[in-house]
Amino acid sequence: MRSVRWVLAVVIVLTLAAGLVFYFNPLWVVDQQTSWRLWREGVKSEYVEAGGYRLHYFEAGSTEGTPLLLVHGLGARGEDWRAMIPAMAKAGFHVYVPDLPGYGRSSKPADASYSIAMEEEAVVAFAQAMHLPRVDVGGWSMGGWISMKLALDHPEMVDRLVIYDSAGIYFPASFGSELFVPGDAPGVTWLMKVLSPHPQAMPDFVMRAVLRKIARNGWVVQRSMAAMTGGRDLLDFRLPDIRQPTLVVWGSKDELIPLSVGKKIHEGIPNSSLAVIDGCGHLAPLECWKPVAEATEKFLRAPQPVQESESVLAAD
Repeated sequence: MRSVRWVLAVVIVLTLAAGLVFYFNPLWVVDQQTSWRLWREGVKSEYVEAGGYRLHYFEAGSTEGTPLLLVHGLGARGEDWRAMIPAMAKAGFHVYVPDLPGYGRSSKPADASYSIAMEEEAVVAFAQAMHLPRVDVGGWSMGGWISMKLALDHPEMVDRLVIYDSAGIYFPASFGSELFVPGDAPGVTWLMKVLSPHPQAMPDFVMRAVLRKIARNGWVVQRSMAAMTGGRDLLDFRLPDIRQPTLVVWGSKDELIPLSVGKKIHEGIPNSSLAVIDGCGHLAPLECWKPVAEATEKFLRAPQPVQESESVLAAD
């Protein structure tokens, strides 16, 4: 009987300890859960020196699979592709997902500009470090901008191109840069409503953790935004020069970068195709990953990619 009470006491103590860890470090706990799930799916977490940066990256899939490089967006990191990585690896691709300089677990030099051009150079250096002379490339939001610029500046490196709810051309935004670095709970709530048509409620202790993280890393986002809004790397007049087969994927309810922008990019890139994910927002590769992954696989696997087509896919 005494041993049973002792075991029960240990269980209670461990449960309380776990609860306290989650209460004071909820984002860390969620990160550990994500890391475990990716590991269970066979996704490796590694580091490489490239372009003067120490870059963290995820890698998954057979070494004989078609190489696919996925580029995340502003304020994001490799984990944001957590649904797409195992899906594309199971589809036969060898998937590489770096954290861009300034983001995730990659180095964050204090004197860097974090411009589109700088991040593009880092992607080139990463591909070279991984011995990837030619790859399929997918970019999400700011990552789509980087990926399109990569296809233009280094066409020999990009076989096929997929962009998801991508930035990169001018459009009259209804928000300022402060949207991306909120300093209070209403600001975070606003950002989540812009990103997703179905934002999840956030407990107060999680909200506090989110605000602490933004306070630590917001300077990188601000510097990236300053470089992007300067307009130097805008691609409006360069889209016709993209010659790679291109698939434009967009959430129909994207309030951050509206579907009209996706249609304009589709119209500007010769022979591109457009796939609209009905009912999804800016986070389509995460919240609506199944139809996004299916559309991506179909496009990349086609012997001759369908061109100049438009389709609407159900969110799930």
